[in-house]
Amino acid sequence: MRNIIYLLLLVVTIASGQTNKKVISKERDYSFLTDSLNIDKQLEKYKLAGFSVVVFENYEIVYSKQFGVKSANSKEKIDKNTAFSTASISKPITALLCFMLEEKGLLNLDAPIDGYLKRWHLPKSKFTENNSPTWRQFLNHTAGTTQGGFADYYEGDTIPTIKQSLLGKIPRYDKEIEFLFTPGTSWEYSGGGYVIVQMALEDTFSKSIRELAAAYIFSPLGLKNTTMIQPNEKGFPTNVALVHDENEKIIRTGLPITPQVGASGMWSTPTDLAKLAIEMQNALRNKNNKVISNNVAKKVTEVSALKDAVGGWSYGWQKSFGYNNYEWFVCNGSNTGVGGSVFATMKDGNGFVFLANGEKPNRFPVMAQTQRKILTLMGWDNKASNEETQEMPSSLKEKLIGTYDDFLYGQNMETKIVEKNNRLYVESPLVEHFKGKNDAELVYLKNGLFKIIDYPNLLKFDFKDGKLSSVVLIRGDMTAEGKLKLKGDIAKR
Repeated sequence: MRNIIYLLLLVVTIASGQTNKKVISKERDYSFLTDSLNIDKQLEKYKLAGFSVVVFENYEIVYSKQFGVKSANSKEKIDKNTAFSTASISKPITALLCFMLEEKGLLNLDAPIDGYLKRWHLPKSKFTENNSPTWRQFLNHTAGTTQGGFADYYEGDTIPTIKQSLLGKIPRYDKEIEFLFTPGTSWEYSGGGYVIVQMALEDTFSKSIRELAAAYIFSPLGLKNTTMIQPNEKGFPTNVALVHDENEKIIRTGLPITPQVGASGMWSTPTDLAKLAIEMQNALRNKNNKVISNNVAKKVTEVSALKDAVGGWSYGWQKSFGYNNYEWFVCNGSNTGVGGSVFATMKDGNGFVFLANGEKPNRFPVMAQTQRKILTLMGWDNKASNEETQEMPSSLKEKLIGTYDDFLYGQNMETKIVEKNNRLYVESPLVEHFKGKNDAELVYLKNGLFKIIDYPNLLKFDFKDGKLSSVVLIRGDMTAEGKLKLKGDIAKR
C-alpha cells in the first residue's frame, strides 16, 4: 500500500557542549509555545475534541500541554495522564520488544517466522517457496504481505481472533493474507505482517503480547499510562480520550477495540511516548539508558529498507525525514477518530509527541501546524557536517532543472528542481507540507553526489542524451535506483 505515505505524512543547535546545553534547557522558558501554537483556537476552527502535546530537548521533557476534552459529551478536560489509542505507533513498540527478546537469546530475528507459529501457518506462495520470510522482514515491511490496516470494533461487536484476521474473515479483507513479492526484494506497508509477528510471539512464549510488552518495556520504563490491554479486557485504564467523528460526535462507545494489538492496539500518552523516545535516544548515545541497550537502539532504528520504502524505513520507525539537518526516527498513527505522531532526533535528544481524538479532517490541520511550528520555534539546527560542497557548473544546473515524477518518496506527485538566485531547490508537495514552504536546497558535494537540505538520503543523478534519466538514493551502504520521468519544461525563477 504505497500511498500509505499520504496517511503517514499528513498527520505530520548544534551543541557547544552537553553541560552547557543542559543548563540552557533548564533555564529556558517554554511557555511561548502555548501562545505560538494557538491550539485552543485550532480546536474550535476544526471541531477537534482534544489535543495533547509534549516537547523534549536535550533528553528532557521541557513542555507538556493539553487542550480540549476527553469526550464531547462530558466536557471532562484532557490531562497529562489521559491515554489515547495510538494506532500504528504500536508497531515500533512491537519491533522493540522483538529486538529486546533477541538480545536475551530468546528469539532469532533472522530465522523464518513460520517455525514459531502454532495456531496458523503462512499460506503457500510462489514467492516464498525458496525464501521463507524472517521476523526481521515482517518488522520492516519487506516480507511482502498484504493487509495494510484494519477496522476497529466496539463493545457489542463480535471480536475476531487474530487467526480469523489473517484468514481474511474481517471487514476490509475477504481472503487470507497473501504475498505480493519475494521477501526482501521490495517494500509494502503491512499491518497484517505485524499480526503475524504478534501471533508468533504469543505462540512462542505462551503469553499475550500485552503481557510481554508490559513485562519487558512498559513496567521497567515506568510507563504507567501505556498498555496493550483493550477496552473489553480487565485492567483497561479509565482516564482515556474517546474517539470522535468529523462532526465532533463520539463514535459508538468511543472506545475502539483492536484485536490486531501488535499492529495498532496500544494506548498511551504523549508523556509516556516521549519517555520511551528519550530512552531510545539515551540508548543511542549509550548514556543514562535504563532498559534499552545501545545495541538494540542502533539496530531498531537503522535504515533497513530503501527500495520503494518512501524515503527510508527501519523496524517500526520511519526514517524519511531530515528536518533541521537532523536524522529523525518517526512514527505516525491513524485510526478512525484518533491519531498522532512521535518525532525524535537520532542525536542531541530533541523531539515532540502529539495525540488527538478527532477524525482526519479535524486533526490533520492541527497536527500539521503544530509540527511545523515546533520545528521552527525550537531552533534546533544541526549545522555540523563533514560533507563538503562544490560550485555547481551552469551546464549541470541546466540538465537538472525540470518537473519530474516524485523521486524523493515515490508517491507519483510532481517534484520540481528549480533555480532561484543562482541556486537549485527541490519543490515537492510533501516538503511544503512538512516545512510550510518549499526551500529545500539541492547542493553539489565534492564526491560528485547531491544532497537536498532537510532530506536524509544522498542522491546520484544519471543522464541520457543530455537529460536527467534516473536517480539513485543512497543511505549508508544501501541504495535504491529509480527512473526519472521528465514531466514539464525548464522551471527557472
